[in-house]
Amino acid sequence: MEKIVIIGGVAAGATAAAKARRISPDAQITMLEAGPDVSFANCGLPYYIAGDIESRSKLILQSPQSFKEQYDVDVFVNTLVTSIDKTAHVVYTKDMQNGSSKQYEYTKLILAQGGRPVQPDLPGADQDHVYSLWTLDDMDKIDAHLKNNDPKTAVVVGGGFIGLEMVEALVKRGLNVHVVEKMPHVMSLMDAETAGFITRELHAYGVGVHTEKGVEKINDRSVELDSGETLDADLVLLSIGVRPTLQLAIDAGLEIGKAGGLLVDEYLQTSDADIYAAGDMVEIEHRVSGKKVRIPLAGPANRQGRIAAENALGGEHAYKGSIGTSVVRVFEAVAGITGMSLKQAKAAGIDADAVVVHKEHHTSYYPGAETVSVMVVYDRQTGVVLGGQTAGYKGADKRLDILATAAAAKIKIEEIADMDFAYSPPIGTANDAMNMAAYAAENKLSGFSPSLLASELDEFVIGKRLVVLDVRDVFAYQKSNLRGAHHLPLEMLPQHLEAIPKGVPVVVYDENGKKGHQALRTLKGAGFDEVYNISGGHTSLQRHAMAVGFKNIEVSLLPVEHKSIDGKEELTEVESNQNVSQDEMSRLVVDVRTPGEFMTGAFPDAVNIPLDDITAGKADFGSNTNREIIVYCASGARSAYAMQILQQRGYTNVTNGGGIAAMMAHM
Repeated sequence: MEKIVIIGGVAAGATAAAKARRISPDAQITMLEAGPDVSFANCGLPYYIAGDIESRSKLILQSPQSFKEQYDVDVFVNTLVTSIDKTAHVVYTKDMQNGSSKQYEYTKLILAQGGRPVQPDLPGADQDHVYSLWTLDDMDKIDAHLKNNDPKTAVVVGGGFIGLEMVEALVKRGLNVHVVEKMPHVMSLMDAETAGFITRELHAYGVGVHTEKGVEKINDRSVELDSGETLDADLVLLSIGVRPTLQLAIDAGLEIGKAGGLLVDEYLQTSDADIYAAGDMVEIEHRVSGKKVRIPLAGPANRQGRIAAENALGGEHAYKGSIGTSVVRVFEAVAGITGMSLKQAKAAGIDADAVVVHKEHHTSYYPGAETVSVMVVYDRQTGVVLGGQTAGYKGADKRLDILATAAAAKIKIEEIADMDFAYSPPIGTANDAMNMAAYAAENKLSGFSPSLLASELDEFVIGKRLVVLDVRDVFAYQKSNLRGAHHLPLEMLPQHLEAIPKGVPVVVYDENGKKGHQALRTLKGAGFDEVYNISGGHTSLQRHAMAVGFKNIEVSLLPVEHKSIDGKEELTEVESNQNVSQDEMSRLVVDVRTPGEFMTGAFPDAVNIPLDDITAGKADFGSNTNREIIVYCASGARSAYAMQILQQRGYTNVTNGGGIAAMMAHM
């Protein structure tokens, strides 16, 4: 009879136990867990502290009793495995509560000890108000501190996934929170502009962000940084990384890999034929780079646990590796990464490149549309997707899953360009952000539309005499721009080509990259040889500047919109003017955009009468049918329709002023 002993519970261990029983109804299965809980939702801990999950019991997935009843698995908690005798196939344990010793025989052993939070050697780190978050016990202690001590301030050390989730949780509990990150920006795995999206959200909720700084000392009510700053801190959370639990494996003589994890083969077998391993403690193959890496994530740990159990019971299921797909939600902002970043790909010797697009997550005319951002990293030689990143308030997870699938399946850019994605006005767009990203990559690869990432600009401008064109409307330009850029709205570009010097590189940008591409093609068609579009446009510039700033260029940052947990922000509403019947007005300029669009900037003395109100006959233009009426909108399309309606109603002197850029140019 097979005797399966599993060391460790939670994700990999608990999954391995359940899978082993499903494979073999006769095997003797024993699980040994050093802690008090065998299977709990550790990813849900921050959300319980935040109050999003109200019932603690929902985090408890299994108990020793339920494992026995459901799977006939013997589970022993508070049981520390002290050594492994590989020759005798025996593990030795110590009861953490009464100190008694015991041994368990095995035919196959599965190690699933996971990892532990890194505990920095900092003065004051051992104080009662300093915590890490890894177990239910950790969660309970933090929750009790919040309830019993009524802290007002907190410092979170580490701007990774758990750190930022805890930032949100503590803000929701009413604390004034600062996050300290040693790297140049929070979410260091991600590119700066993706991290910039998260950084702006943190600032919006009043979180202090301190990057490229470390903690030197923790005091009773404050934290001292190596920059000389002191931050108030009634509570400190340490979240600076996870270290694999390897001492038992090392003592047993099992081989440790170059990435610092327990070495396993494709079948999750260690250097001992009868010992398998899974979860945060192992190093596995990255499916894109092919290199050995440690990826301490719940998804891979669960899948590895299933496969380790299957193979321990005679299976030959090869684990194909992981691509490290991970996503975080900070307040309402969502960002994720999968596969390789551009920096990682280049470091691996791959001729890689990337593009960025920002597009509505569903059709712009359907209410609730939000911008979703997609960065695609690809191999320039083969066109194969290597990975990417996404960000947005809605739809980022969907696009991240597409990128993950593409990277794992080695799909090419050209295939994504032609791929059908779910479309309905409330759900998507006819050309999804993924399609658009693929188009941008194809255009860059072919040379049809060369582009530069925001992260590449600092190096690109060194020693160059170049022309930078901002092709947005005047209101967007006035709010924020790249210093030294010449403002020339796209609609006016063809009439002013002769004013642009030739023989020097021209860099163009708009709000999100789309009109910048159109401007580039106009310039190329007019004989300009070296033209580049900033991939992602001004949006990408803003995010990069927010996260890490620029050294050789300057972008003025847009003001941060302040938000609150209770959602009581005061929004300024602009009402449209439907009563414009004063016949004494010889000329009437009408902005037919929505009130929200009108708020962003309008032609001087224009009145706002949305096209829908004109169509419905809600606006009174007076009895003087010969009065001069000029209508305009964003592009000229809606105003053309408004002109047609007014002419049908007898107004004879109506002119379509076109888009706002054209109107402002003729002032």
